[in-house]
Amino acid sequence: MFPEEIGRARSVNRKLKELITAIKIENTYSKTEILEAYLNTVPFLYNARGIEMAARTYFDKPAAKLDVLEAATLVGMLKGTYYYNPVTNPERSLGRRNVVLGQMRKHGHLTDARFKALAKRPLKLRFERQLDRSGRDNHFTAYVRKWLLEWANENDYDLELDGLVVETTLDAGLQQAALRAVERQASALQAVADVEWANSWVPGASSTATYTAMRPSVKPFDYYWRTHGDQLDAFVRESGEYRRAVEGGETPAAALKRLKADRDFLRTLKEAKSRLEAGFVAMDPVTGEVKAWVGSRDFARDQYDHVAQAARQPGSTFKPIVYGAALESGIPPEQTYTDTVMDFDMGNGKVWRPTDMSGTSGRQVTLREGLVHSKNTITAQVMQDVGLPSVIKLARNMGIRQSKLASVPSLALGTSPVTLLEMVNTYATIAAQGQYRKPVFVRRILDRDGKVVADFASVAPERALSQATSETLIDILRGVVTRGTGTAVRYRFGVTGDVAGKTGTTQNNADGWFILMHPNLVAGAWVGFNDNRVTMRSNYWGQGGHNAILLVGDFFKTALDEGKIDKDALFPGGRKPEPVRVREEEPEEEYDEAEELYEGVPADEPVEVIVPQADEAVEVETVPEEELAPPPPPPTPVPSPLF
Repeated sequence: MFPEEIGRARSVNRKLKELITAIKIENTYSKTEILEAYLNTVPFLYNARGIEMAARTYFDKPAAKLDVLEAATLVGMLKGTYYYNPVTNPERSLGRRNVVLGQMRKHGHLTDARFKALAKRPLKLRFERQLDRSGRDNHFTAYVRKWLLEWANENDYDLELDGLVVETTLDAGLQQAALRAVERQASALQAVADVEWANSWVPGASSTATYTAMRPSVKPFDYYWRTHGDQLDAFVRESGEYRRAVEGGETPAAALKRLKADRDFLRTLKEAKSRLEAGFVAMDPVTGEVKAWVGSRDFARDQYDHVAQAARQPGSTFKPIVYGAALESGIPPEQTYTDTVMDFDMGNGKVWRPTDMSGTSGRQVTLREGLVHSKNTITAQVMQDVGLPSVIKLARNMGIRQSKLASVPSLALGTSPVTLLEMVNTYATIAAQGQYRKPVFVRRILDRDGKVVADFASVAPERALSQATSETLIDILRGVVTRGTGTAVRYRFGVTGDVAGKTGTTQNNADGWFILMHPNLVAGAWVGFNDNRVTMRSNYWGQGGHNAILLVGDFFKTALDEGKIDKDALFPGGRKPEPVRVREEEPEEEYDEAEELYEGVPADEPVEVIVPQADEAVEVETVPEEELAPPPPPPTPVPSPLF
């Protein structure tokens, strides 16, 4: 209280002022009045400040109607709202609630019998998040709010009372373009998943319009649930309803049978598991400012943030880091490697054997072509030449600073989970000629008088890799969008600026990625299901070059058409490509899901094949191909890449 009068400096003078103020308050107000003032200002998370809003948030009732258990739960949060949050930490909250009840017994407000009876009662919430005052809360504002709370605590500010003005970096026009792209393209991809998993046969169409037209006439995911009975049982056993039933004394078998017979429960569970999700983020590589952020298809339905919170395997989008480490070590882009399956000794009789579903040619392939066509066989050899420590160090320097990177050979193929924000930040470092900038989402903070109290826009960048290496990587990744797996941004969306990017897909089509670099903007998208045991059915639609690329291409088309980014901007050494014929919908064609194209086990669970070797057996870890190239669009075919 009274921050302006007392001051914010961490000093003895301030402590003396606080002591005098506390004495004056105690002499002026009663204990009840002081407690009332405190309870009306304390934050209870989820945009709830004060006991009244807390009661409505956690129990969906006014504070006057709270019972003793509910009141004790909220009082228990006061010691640490995050630590004793009843939503995310129910066990801790329950224990703290009982401590409060114990104090009530100690001071004569509860009898021993009443205390024992109440302490046995389970924690029951009717949680309902209160809307932000603007009515437009989203993943970006939620992320900024959490960061602001930490900043305010560290700098002794009260976000509610100090009248601070927070300037964020989000661009309204680009944010709207991102929201439309995610809504439009993710809905189309949901139709693809719904139709492909509806029947035993797969339509085999390459146009989203075909699936959108078929969607009303099928039962979404019907075939999936009929053929994945064990998985459905696992989903039921993992549900909160099942856990509470078993904890309440019901036998596991009885609980499973009852819940599977509950149509409403089963429908809700299936809808949640079969809902396709997406994340999208765009940032300015020159300043590090975040310009667009979409954490899921619908914030009201899914608050889980697929930009900064969800960590997923990046697949081949990680490969530029491996090739960047090679270039930094002095390996030239024209260095050749043999396109063949090789064994890499991992010690203890284990051998790592990365492969490509497109097969191997046995010919010499340059480092440049290995990245353009995303060859696993070449990438593994490149990583062996530069070493894991160099790759991990460069990844950290370029932007992957939160997620843990496993020091295993398969890291080169993107098997360590990372966030979308980290990957886009990494590509922003490449686009910024090797200069790393920490993502900026708050530009500056002003007080009520307009005085700047914090400025985050002028932080000096860090040199992560050389400008020469960055220019070479950009030039190589141009090839991905002109003749590799990212051509859809040109022939479908007409993006003709100087752009470079990379697609990524993980095993069983669990994750689809695409990141595109422009001199003014870097944007990336992830597509998949929250539970990675549910995946896209066909390899065609499971690839980042056919799913995530739609979101990024849609966004960039709008950004260019509306003049949000300069269509004539060039990277160093770049030149504007020739215009292409734009199609509203990808040209329809039939494709075959040939048996040899099906991917095997997830990348983090490699197949171990026992190969007899004279008197001993060697364990071989086979890593299947990650991505397929998009089909060449008629009438101007694009050469089919090897990947």
